[in-house]
Amino acid sequence: MKKALIIASVPSMIEQFNMNNIKILQELGYQVDVATNFENGGTISKERTEEFKKELENINVKCYNIPFARNPFSTSNIKAYKEIKKIVQKDNNYNIIHMHSPIGGVCGRLACRKLPRKDLKVIYTAHGFHFYKGAPLLNWIIYYPVEKWLSRYTDCLITINKEDYALAKKKFKAKRIELINGVGVDENKFNFEMSKEHKHHLRKSLGLEDDDFVLIQVGELNKNKNQIMAIEAMKDLVKKYSNIHLLIVGIGGLEDFYKQKVKEYNLNKNVHLLGYRKDVPKLLKISDMLLSLSYREGLPVNVIEGLMAGLPAIVTDCRGSRDLVEDGVNGYVIKIDNNEELLKGIINLKEKELTKLNSESEIEATLTNMKSFTTEQVNNKIEKIYKTK
Repeated sequence: MKKALIIASVPSMIEQFNMNNIKILQELGYQVDVATNFENGGTISKERTEEFKKELENINVKCYNIPFARNPFSTSNIKAYKEIKKIVQKDNNYNIIHMHSPIGGVCGRLACRKLPRKDLKVIYTAHGFHFYKGAPLLNWIIYYPVEKWLSRYTDCLITINKEDYALAKKKFKAKRIELINGVGVDENKFNFEMSKEHKHHLRKSLGLEDDDFVLIQVGELNKNKNQIMAIEAMKDLVKKYSNIHLLIVGIGGLEDFYKQKVKEYNLNKNVHLLGYRKDVPKLLKISDMLLSLSYREGLPVNVIEGLMAGLPAIVTDCRGSRDLVEDGVNGYVIKIDNNEELLKGIINLKEKELTKLNSESEIEATLTNMKSFTTEQVNNKIEKIYKTK
């Protein structure tokens, strides 16, 4: 039987980005193994990590626990490399080794360097290089030469945004470089009609009225996602519009800090920290506008989902986000950390542009543009890569 190994530093990368890949490989007749750090779930809890491992084993996926550390300079990664090397050398009949995350990509490709290449395909998906336009110089000094050197040991390098793709095509030595639109989003989960009654009840459950204007920001509560920018903006927005509300969906290390800021700014009635939610598609449907204010992105799934739900979006001018939002067409692209542009964009959309952007023709145009970001389209491209010799 053909065999494939998927490597990622944390289980959340397997759960969020690789379940479709595992399914594709199994349908192609592969035995699939997974190597990750089941002691550190990443963005999923310890309990969920344990459940997830059992789910993988229940679909006949062999799980290897590898002590990857998120800090690239941790000595644990030396041990992780050695364990990956043992796995691929002991069981060197893998036909495909597909790596994700910078640490997983480094350890995996180093371990594969001297393996027989005839029947082995080494694939690395870059979910956003750490070096990008505007990145700190240190990122370019540390990460760029490593990725450039390891690209020569890569049969297929997959990038998920135009900036990374252009750089890789120009500078890297991978045998094949592909641009694929992320992991794919199931359009049926977001392209649906929701009755006025259903919207009314869901809004009521959140303390919202039917005529409230609702902004939504979805993502892990961390510095990069920059939810504080939206909270700061709400201080000014509530003075102008008493019925404006911000839904912040997600969990993360800054949750207590954000709660403190909301209380300090007296925004408890207008800013709603909802935590982890399983009904994000419905929350998008009761919202009027999506915000994504990150410092950096690979290709933000939350923006794809919001656009698929028919929302205009305000995003920061960072890699990945600008691939999705065309300024003045399906939203606004603003400068990072520019509070004035954010306020202007929200006010313009609310008072002038929202009717136009929410018109049937504009929503239809956005949904057509989103077709290439669907699960079906992405899976078709991944399958072709797995099949290509």
